[in-house]
Amino acid sequence: MNSNPKYLIAVVGPTAIGKTALSIKLANHFNTEIISADSRQFFKDMQIGTAAPTPNELAAAPHHFIHHKSINDDYSVGSFERDAIERLNELYKKYDIAIMVGGSGLYVDAVTKGLDYFPDVDKSIREKLNQELETLGLTHLQNQLKQHDEVSYNTIAIDNPHRVIRALEICIGTSKPYSSFLNKEKNNRNFKTITVGLTADRDIIYNRINQRVDIMVNEGLLDEVKNLIPFKHLNALNTVGYKELFNYFDGTWELDFAISEIKKNSRRFAKRQLTWFKRNENTLWFDYQTPIETIIKSVNKNIKK
Repeated sequence: MNSNPKYLIAVVGPTAIGKTALSIKLANHFNTEIISADSRQFFKDMQIGTAAPTPNELAAAPHHFIHHKSINDDYSVGSFERDAIERLNELYKKYDIAIMVGGSGLYVDAVTKGLDYFPDVDKSIREKLNQELETLGLTHLQNQLKQHDEVSYNTIAIDNPHRVIRALEICIGTSKPYSSFLNKEKNNRNFKTITVGLTADRDIIYNRINQRVDIMVNEGLLDEVKNLIPFKHLNALNTVGYKELFNYFDGTWELDFAISEIKKNSRRFAKRQLTWFKRNENTLWFDYQTPIETIIKSVNKNIKK
């Protein structure tokens, strides 16, 4: 038995719920550092639209995997799993506890559990699906996925074509649901994970999302997106807050409508995040206004088990 066990406190929850603030308080209390598992905040070109930690927040506790990649970089969840585990091993030489924070469920699970194994499928399936995306649109692929695998349809980032195509190619290539390959035997970890979830009533979550989008616009989101127009074909930018404004800049949508779509798609994303994170029965759930002392007390209780 390990006489000096290591712990990873994973802070999860829907967008705009207050994960960043909580992770900093936990890092300060336990005198440790933070791993970011937010797949959109990896990219240094996307700061406002991803609600990345502010300079003051980054200065409040050491952060890793924030703005360390370019949108031109091909950075997969597998690459992140490898890099994050390597960084955690370094941190555990100095600390017994590390913090991880993020709303990207797949990336959180990659670190805490390891990635799922998927069999190889014929490359022509992906090529065909990419053609269908171009000619018939994302909604067509989403409907296909719903028919093949409703579980995945309700849990993956359904507005991300890359994720939809990945799930569909597995469904079609194996004649089995993509979700059936999830949560099988994974890599063992040399740390114990304590997952802390933040939540609130749906109306509160939605109001916080709407307010955050308004703040982003006031902080210069339009200029950020305008500067990225030459790169809008990149997968990293096919995401909420950017794709809607690309439609505004190309004249397809009015600005008010584009902003309302950002809010709507962010709310849908939050709903999927909660669906994903609620699958973990061991998560310690707290209302977003719970005092930090209460959360720390619960975490310490789990460490002492």
